[in-house]
Formats: sequence, structure tokens, C-alpha cells
Amino acid sequence: MSTPATELRKLFIEFRDLEAPLNERLAAYAAASRKIRPAYGEAIDRMVQRLNENGGWENAPNVGDQMPPFMLPSESGQLVSLQELLEQGPTAIMFHRGHWCAYCRLNLHAVARSAGAITAVGGRVVIVMPERQEYAERFRDEADAPFPVLTDLDNGYAMSLDLAIWLGPDFIQLISNSGRDVAKFQGNDAWIVPIPATFVVGRDGRIVARFIDPDFRKRMELDDLLAAL
Repeated sequence: MSTPATELRKLFIEFRDLEAPLNERLAAYAAASRKIRPAYGEAIDRMVQRLNENGGWENAPNVGDQMPPFMLPSESGQLVSLQELLEQGPTAIMFHRGHWCAYCRLNLHAVARSAGAITAVGGRVVIVMPERQEYAERFRDEADAPFPVLTDLDNGYAMSLDLAIWLGPDFIQLISNSGRDVAKFQGNDAWIVPIPATFVVGRDGRIVARFIDPDFRKRMELDDLLAAL
């Protein structure tokens, strides 16, 4: 018997493999998944409205600013710093909510498929997410991504950039009911995640492009990412 979970998995594979711009795929997945779980789509709408009304992320580093430094553990346990990344070339720092988020997974798959083009322009990518290393590794391996996935435990770095948000009670209930144990994934029960964001940082440490949207169904388009790198 088909269940919402199996139907969503089929949708994920369909839109993961679709040959179309990233945001077209994300929008199509959002529309199709809303038919399967309308309450989830409505909860997203309410959360996005709340975030737009409250603001906050506008204070995140902007184009021309120095990107605040970090040193975070990768999925393999290796400490990775912004300084060492920039020594190798311009770097895209991409914040994701977690391996449980279908939109983050679609985004990661798309970026991983563009790894050759990113390397060709001399760029690098690093993913930052608030999950324990075993889940960061799972996230990376599923997409066969050739770049590190860093653990920002307790959202410390995301908070310093004004990107961390609380999911809210109705969204928390829906996620819990779907069987996703975010507290286990993150190692705490705060239910805080980063607003998905991308910062492209030049070798001098200054931000040359950024994308921040409280609607996690939208991400930086790959052509824009490549152009900035």
C-alpha cells in the first residue's frame, strides 16, 4: 500500500533527476508534495510569514563585508577553517537545515552534480548544518558530494550570523509526527535550524554574493553560484 512517505520519496527522486533549473525543481516539488501533505505546506507558509514579519536575518553579513571566521568539524572529524578554504580559492558557504530536509537534499544533489563546473572556475563549496557528524556524513554520502559537510553544533556559527531560527510549535509537531527525530540528529531538543543561506567569499575574505530567504523552498540558483565563484 502506498503511504505519504513512499509517495514523497518517489517525488524526491523524480525532481532530483529532473533536468531543469534548481528553483524550478524545488517549486515543482513543493507544489506536488503539498497535494500529499497539505498541512505541512500550510505550516511552511505560516512559518515563512512569521519570519518575514519578524525579520532578523537582514543583519547577516552582506556583500562587501568580511565573512566571520569559523573552525568546524567535518563529517570525517577533521577541523576545517574558513582561512584554509580561502587559501585554496573562492568558497561558497552553504547553510542547510539538516539531512531530513528534502529541499536541502535536492539542493545538495544539484550542487554536487555541478562539482566539475565549480572546480573549473577555481571555486570550492562547504556545507554547514547543525547535525551530529554521523548525519552530516549520511547527508554527504547520499548526494556523493565531493566537498565537506561541517557540523555547527547548537547552531553557534549560524547564531553569530543572525541566521538561526526556532521552528515553532506547529511545525515541530508535524516534523515529529512524520518520524523525524531532529533532537537526535542535532544532539539537543532546541528545534533551532539555520535559514538556508549561501555566502560566496573571495580569497580576501570578503563576501562577493549572498542568498538568504526565510522560505527554505528557495535557494541560490546554480548559475548565480558559478558566476559569483
